[in-house]
Amino acid sequence: MSSLLSLTSITKNFGSKKIIDHLSLDIQAGEFVSILGPSGSGKSTLFHLIGGIFNPDEGEIQLHGKRINGQRGSISYMPQSPSLLPWRTVLQNVLLGQELQGKKDVDTAVKMIEKAGLSGYANAYPLQLSGGMKQRVSFIRALLSPQPVICLDEPFSALDELTRLDMQKWLLSMWDEHRRTILFVTHNIDEALFMSDRIVVMSAQPASITAEFSLPFPRPRHEDFFLTEEFLAWKRKIYYAIRK
Repeated sequence: MSSLLSLTSITKNFGSKKIIDHLSLDIQAGEFVSILGPSGSGKSTLFHLIGGIFNPDEGEIQLHGKRINGQRGSISYMPQSPSLLPWRTVLQNVLLGQELQGKKDVDTAVKMIEKAGLSGYANAYPLQLSGGMKQRVSFIRALLSPQPVICLDEPFSALDELTRLDMQKWLLSMWDEHRRTILFVTHNIDEALFMSDRIVVMSAQPASITAEFSLPFPRPRHEDFFLTEEFLAWKRKIYYAIRK
């Protein structure tokens, strides 16, 4: 089966410093793949390469078998901060990705806002929202964008533990319904195990992929998952893979 997104021997330097070294990765359609690695290992740089903000010095990035090196607009990107436009309402913010592609599906956007527990907030502005609400709006915007791959760069890192768990469960429910392809950067092993089909471990700089794990856990996953012996065994396995 051919991959939806394929990175082949990607290398990226900034001046004399090598950040990513011959990294290869294949992502299948509908997969939820998490990337784990030490701080500063180049995970965000990898997203910038996939998104066309940076050009790799070596290697090729393909989407649907088409080379997209340096090509912007091929993927949907959700950064650590919600990055909502303060002068646009919730509805206007979630439609932004579609508008940039010359499309606008207001009915679907309103339904997704309501499903996200934001009924009555479609015409509110970001200043009126909590941190978790802003993250929901940001994810709906990514989900509504027409690109086939959504890259999420530590989207819940600024949230408190309880809000973070609520957001993880909500995101999984939305992903389960729409089955978009997600590439998810996190520093949190628990989060990666709870969310993912597959976990990819990156080394410290210069970054390459040192391990990949396909997870055996069925979906949907619930909070008691964190208390199982199988979860703890996998957490140890992933931890030692990162520490190598």
